[in-house]
Amino acid sequence: MTPAFSNWQDFFAMGGYASYVWLAVACALLGLGGLTLHTVIQRRRLLTAIRQREAREQRIRAAKSRKNRPVSAGEPS
Repeated sequence: MTPAFSNWQDFFAMGGYASYVWLAVACALLGLGGLTLHTVIQRRRLLTAIRQREAREQRIRAAKSRKNRPVSAGEPS
């Protein structure tokens, strides 16, 4: 098996098409990085919203259970 490029300089020159090749690689990596960053941010926002919603529902349940519980003699109404 023979290597496609004889040295690193030829590899980075890409047979005279280096500007097109490396620009395409940079655009692809930039796009993938952007998608990854967007996914991480959206995941954090979603988890925060879920935690807030669960806390709110828990507060609502606690308030309803206090409202429905009978008042004892020592407690203010």
